[in-house]
Amino acid sequence: MAVEATIGIFGGSGFYALADHLDEVRMDTPFGAPSGPLHVGEIEGRTVAFLARHGTRHEYPAHRVDYRANLWAFRRLGITAVIGPFAAGSLQPHLHPGDFVVVDQLVDRTTGRVDTFYDGPEPYHLSAADPYCPALRALTLDAASRAGITAHDGATTVVIQGPRFATRAESRWYRAQGWDVINMTQYPEAILARELGMCYAGVALITDYDTGVEDDPTHQPVTQEAVFRVIDDNVDRVRVLINEIVARIEAERVCSCHEGAGPLPAALPVGAS
Repeated sequence: MAVEATIGIFGGSGFYALADHLDEVRMDTPFGAPSGPLHVGEIEGRTVAFLARHGTRHEYPAHRVDYRANLWAFRRLGITAVIGPFAAGSLQPHLHPGDFVVVDQLVDRTTGRVDTFYDGPEPYHLSAADPYCPALRALTLDAASRAGITAHDGATTVVIQGPRFATRAESRWYRAQGWDVINMTQYPEAILARELGMCYAGVALITDYDTGVEDDPTHQPVTQEAVFRVIDDNVDRVRVLINEIVARIEAERVCSCHEGAGPLPAALPVGAS
């Protein structure tokens, strides 16, 4: 494949203005087609690939995204670092809409999602104790500081199946566990990236207070319209942050994420490692 990239970003057309000389790359994978074409260009001298996680028209809700195809396509291009911005609800009153959170843990509450490349015949058990790359997390926090963006350091995201939002009872339970944010896409996306030896940073944009903050009646339960409105209002800040992150990613990897990956699945094309 003539086109290659080292950094992958989950984001649609609103981010393409960041890059110069964009090429559209369409590919198939052993797991089906990715959510859409990949757009490859340059930011700060680094080659990056953008992929709209939910499709170019947001046609794939979280429970129907083909996460394996998306991550495989990134890996096939030669990507070693993935930036995964995502919308999230706050479960804690100190995390406000408009804040960014660089998460460090996740809890999987999804059902029925295909969540591994390793279906046999050889067993492989990934160590997922720390699902997010610590080096890429630190770099992301530094980039946010340099850009003047509030970014909270560390949080647990509970990943729900969707497409519905949580009930009040569920949200109350998640808060009681000490979990911080809630979303629908971080699992299995972050884990699949690690299975393929890629670094992954999950960057949450807080869009709402989930079912509301119970001691403050002005904070109403989340709606789809409210989420999209906050995303639209903050797309420029997300672009600034991504630009700062890309500018600081080193060509030489300083973490062990690639060491935690198992043997590459047989379906990975020869030469793509």
